[in-house]
Amino acid sequence: MTETQDQRKNAETYVVGVDFGTLSGRAVVVRVRDGAELAAAEHPYTHAVLDRELPGGTRLPPDWALQVPSDYIDVLRTAVPEALALSGVRPDQVIGIGTDFTACTVLPTLGDGTPLCELPGLIDRPHAYPKLWRHHAAQAQADRITALAEERKEPWLQRYGGKISSEWEFAKALQVLEEDPEVYRRTERWLEAADWIVWRLCGRYVRNACTAGYKGQLQDGAYPSADYLAALNPAFADFVTAKLEQPIAQLGEEAGTLTAEAAAWTGLVEGITVCVGNVDAHVTAPAAKAVQPGQMVAIMGTSTCHVMSSDRQASVPGMCGIVDGGILPGLWGYEAGQSGVGDIFGWFVRTGFPASYAEEAAALGRDPHEHLTALAAGQKVGEHGLIALDWHSGNRSVLVDHDLSGVLVGLTLSTRPEDVYRALLEATAFGTRTIIEAFESAGVPVEELIVAGGLMKNPLLMQIYADVTRRPLGVIGSAQGPALGAAMHAAVAAGAYPDIQAAAHAMGKAERDVYRPDSERAAAYDRFYAEYRLLHDYFGRGTNEVMHRLRRLRANSM
Repeated sequence: MTETQDQRKNAETYVVGVDFGTLSGRAVVVRVRDGAELAAAEHPYTHAVLDRELPGGTRLPPDWALQVPSDYIDVLRTAVPEALALSGVRPDQVIGIGTDFTACTVLPTLGDGTPLCELPGLIDRPHAYPKLWRHHAAQAQADRITALAEERKEPWLQRYGGKISSEWEFAKALQVLEEDPEVYRRTERWLEAADWIVWRLCGRYVRNACTAGYKGQLQDGAYPSADYLAALNPAFADFVTAKLEQPIAQLGEEAGTLTAEAAAWTGLVEGITVCVGNVDAHVTAPAAKAVQPGQMVAIMGTSTCHVMSSDRQASVPGMCGIVDGGILPGLWGYEAGQSGVGDIFGWFVRTGFPASYAEEAAALGRDPHEHLTALAAGQKVGEHGLIALDWHSGNRSVLVDHDLSGVLVGLTLSTRPEDVYRALLEATAFGTRTIIEAFESAGVPVEELIVAGGLMKNPLLMQIYADVTRRPLGVIGSAQGPALGAAMHAAVAAGAYPDIQAAAHAMGKAERDVYRPDSERAAAYDRFYAEYRLLHDYFGRGTNEVMHRLRRLRANSM
């Protein structure tokens, strides 16, 4: 290395992005100049998702999904130092750290941020734990929140497509109040995990504008009124003022600086910039260079989140929120999504992959997903004769009903595992097309679809999406899109770029038109999509309430 190269390397600056996902946290070290990712490290959560019982053995009812906050701190203790060591970057060259989180993941704490689940006497109380985004047990509360808002003609309801989700802050908090009043009473702060982790890093609690708008029903500077909340439950009237309200910080701003304690966890230097928190999906858009109106990013993993910015404001049915500046400053940020995608494929592999297939896959050096994909890829569109609904985790958009469930139609004694697997892949593509059509019917054009997340590695799935949606698909040029996006926001917060658009142009990565629709396959899928929509409306819009009845029967049998 020449002296000039040596000097340049020493002059380079870097940022760290940390993505807190559903099952693990990932850290990446990124060069500020061009977005080059020097190293990444992952730490699986010790407790993963608590959906059956608490660590002490307390059983959980159906539709619960909790986590343990110390698992998040362990990511800072392990993944960040490991990524830094692998990168060869000196700690004094890192100018900032940014984070993103699954949302809406919320937890009750004391006024100093101590999670209630860590307090003596509360470790066996389920409502004292963080509720993961896929905790859907607050559907009854969400239904009441929506019904009352409709009755009162609350103006904020249309910013959420006319329905409030059980995944969000108010529904989950109301569930705590009504099912465990003591835990609710002891809750001094009800906050997003995205903000809690930033608080632990910098010692300052600020609410990020993204989760406040999309998950906390903050619109035009105001939350739902105390009068409205009292009509839901008199004890809920002061929820906002007593437990939720906090100064709002904009995306890409500095939340504070790294504390000595957090510096010891991470191996970084005390006093560097800590960026305001963000949501995993939303932070990925600039990482994929999706900074123009009409560029939709689908972050495809266990679930899929569809985010898009637009210069047009409209009421789009079933959206998870329309927030001014919620993704990019100066544009309306839209969020939609599917509650189950990769989770559905994983469920089928766990329950529908025969031993003979496992032996064949092992002999070929394939994992189960690779094997089923290879077998399914040889089929023509419709060859399996199946149609499925992708509601195994309920429906996020456009129906916003987490009491819905999956459907598979067309099974015969000749149906093979790869047939079902392909039908499930196609069902998720049909779900995405339903979301795109909801946007366009509301006058919000979707010009381009860019895919991020782990599922973009499946070429069959990507081609199915291109054919079903009749749109070319781009892919993000990073395996760690959310962590890269978090790092980019840290670069903005540290002053390296004037705004996230500038950071996106310099540091973002995407390949355009990687998958193009085939006209013959697309025409065939149009016919199957028509069948999907018939089932979608039959089971999802009130013609047949069998899914809701079955859920009630299951609950009553326990």
